Amino acid sequence: MNHNLSEYHLAVDADIHDIKVIFVEEDDRVVSRLGAKGVGEIGIVGVAAAVCNAIFHATGRRVRSTPITPDKVMRPGA
Repeated sequence: MNHNLSEYHLAVDADIHDIKVIFVEEDDRVVSRLGAKGVGEIGIVGVAAAVCNAIFHATGRRVRSTPITPDKVMRPGA
């Protein structure tokens, strides 16, 4: 467990090699109306890092912990 993002390894594209997608023929209407499970997890791998970098580029303030709140961005010396 880490207390900030500077010590936390975030996966990036280079860390993820070939992904084999397997569709399981199981209709599960309890999970979703589509009957599908587990759609979309791969797409959120780098979101936290991207948001932190966007804040840094926009404000010059590096935020190294989540959740990102206005007081973390505006606090002097944060």
